[in-house]
Amino acid sequence: MAESHDVAGQHEVDRLAATFERIEASVRSVVQGDPMPVRLAITCLLAEGHLLIEDLPGVGKTTLARAVSASIHGRTARVQFTPDLLPSDVTGVTVFDPSTRVFEFREGPVFANVVLADEINRASPKVQSALLEVMEERQVTADAAPHAVPRPFMVIATQNPFEMEGTYRLPEAQLDRFLLRISMGSPTLEAEVAMVRAGGNTGLARIQPVTTTTEVAELISVAGRVHVADEVIGYAAEICRGTRDAPEVRLGASPRATLALVRAARVVAAAEARRYVSPDDVRRLAPPVLAHRLALTPAAEVGGADQESVVAAVLVRVRPPRRRD
Repeated sequence: MAESHDVAGQHEVDRLAATFERIEASVRSVVQGDPMPVRLAITCLLAEGHLLIEDLPGVGKTTLARAVSASIHGRTARVQFTPDLLPSDVTGVTVFDPSTRVFEFREGPVFANVVLADEINRASPKVQSALLEVMEERQVTADAAPHAVPRPFMVIATQNPFEMEGTYRLPEAQLDRFLLRISMGSPTLEAEVAMVRAGGNTGLARIQPVTTTTEVAELISVAGRVHVADEVIGYAAEICRGTRDAPEVRLGASPRATLALVRAARVVAAAEARRYVSPDDVRRLAPPVLAHRLALTPAAEVGGADQESVVAAVLVRVRPPRRRD
């Protein structure tokens, strides 16, 4: 997200809040259950980040990704990650055209607004790493030539639990590229019964765009101009540093995580029609932004610690800045 010294105007954040609400209503028309995963997915989109969804198969991960894309009138591409997938199957390949006698780059599925990387941890680490450049730089380099992906650009990756057969652990460097990690959770009894009555029809075909990719790109810039006081930036940095000092952690949140935390907090503030980020915005977002970036020590894992509990402990230790009178 581009940074600017200009502060977003109230009419701009009001527009972002209204668009956020429209997208949320559109997505929730087909994604039942807890509204928080939907709100976090839209937050990730407007923060120009990438989303990791970790959960069991069949709980609506793919539906969420397609609903977000349909709501913004974006182009969607889906890649089913399998053990035999090649990096070029994801990013594209350079081929020789005999009619023109020149090499041409054929775009892969990452050249879309929303890329659904389904079951990303079933492919080899080499293929997973093929996403690193495009997730960070928003371009693919082929034969020393850069090829930019469209804007907005968002990877929504689904990941099966590590205990399931045929899965790989994602490299730490790749996990650090995901702005947020969420879990869909199981649907309520009422939602599951309604789904069965509908015969599994999610209603995706009925979704009409409520905004455009052009407007989303503009709102990304608006979110980047929401004011963040130095004290709030310091609070975010202290939380991230606190994860590095935790005894249960062998690899804590990187400086990239601090940037991600502030970017996401800006969107949350604007979605509530505020021109400034509060410490509470940072606190609420710390678990989904930071937990997946932490690597625990073997002793901590054996002892039953998890990433979320480490972040929760850090939030207890690190005091938020005092409110100015």
